[in-house]
Amino acid sequence: MSAVAASGTLILGGDLEVHRLGFGAMRITGTGVWGPPADRDVAIAVLRRAVELGVDLIDTADSYGPHVSEQLIADALHPYPDGLVIATKGGLERTGPGQWPRNGRPDHLRAACEGSLKDLQVDRIDLYQLHAPDPDVPYAESVGTLKELQDEGKINHVGVSNVSVEQLDEARSIVDVVSVQNRFNLSDRSSAEVLAVCERDGLGFFPWFPLAAGELARPGGVVDEIAQAHDATPGQIALAWLLARSPVMLPIPGTGSTGHLEENVAAAELRLSDDQMERLDDAA
Repeated sequence: MSAVAASGTLILGGDLEVHRLGFGAMRITGTGVWGPPADRDVAIAVLRRAVELGVDLIDTADSYGPHVSEQLIADALHPYPDGLVIATKGGLERTGPGQWPRNGRPDHLRAACEGSLKDLQVDRIDLYQLHAPDPDVPYAESVGTLKELQDEGKINHVGVSNVSVEQLDEARSIVDVVSVQNRFNLSDRSSAEVLAVCERDGLGFFPWFPLAAGELARPGGVVDEIAQAHDATPGQIALAWLLARSPVMLPIPGTGSTGHLEENVAAAELRLSDDQMERLDDAA
C-alpha cells in the first residue's frame, strides 16, 4: 500500500473517489506564483512523482502563473491516467507577482473556464471551483455561471473557495456543491464552522496553507515536541493532525521539490495518539 493510500478515501459528488491527500500545484510556478518555474524539468518531475506516489487529486488554478501551472500539468501528465482528478479554479486575475484581484463577473468566469479547458487539454473539468467571492459582483451571479457551465457539459462538479457558512448555503441553493476550499491549519481554524457543515453534509473540505503551524512549531512547542516523538517534521505533524481532524478533510500541500513532496506524502502514515490530538486541538 502506498503512503497516500494510508490517508483513506473520500467520494466527491458520488462518482469521484480520491485519496485524502492531494497535491497543490501552485508552487511549481515562478516566484510570487508568477511566470514559469526556475527549472521546468524539476516542476515536471514533481508532478510525475506525485502521481507515482499515488496522489490522485491535483489542485490548480488558471491564476497560478497565470496559466503556467495548468499547462505544466498537461505537459507532464496528459493523457491523464485513469482515476486522476484535476481540480482547477477561476475567479482571480493576476496583475503582477503576488497580486490577486478578484473577478467574479460571468464573462470572466466563462473565459477562465474556457482557458482552463484549453490549458489542461480536456473537454470537461473534473472539479471547477470558484476561487473567491467578488465583493463587486452578486455571489449568486458568479455561482450561477458555474451552474450554466456545468449544464453545458464543461464542468463535471462544482466547488467553492474562501467562503463563509452563509455564502456556502447560498451557493448550494444554486448548484450542487461537492467541495469547499478554505484556509485551515493548526494556527488558523477560523473556518471551523464551514468545516462542520462539510462534515454534516459529506462535502469535501480542502484546507489550503495546510502546513502552517505558526508559533506552535517553535522549538520546544507542542508541535515540535510531537514531531520529535515521531521522528517527523512539524509540517508532517500538521498534515497528520488535519487528516485525523475530520473524515472529509483533504489537504493539498504544494511544493516545487520532489524531496519535500515525498516528505509530505509520508505524513499520511503518521498516527497521532489521542493525547497528542487533544494537545494539538487545545493549542490554538
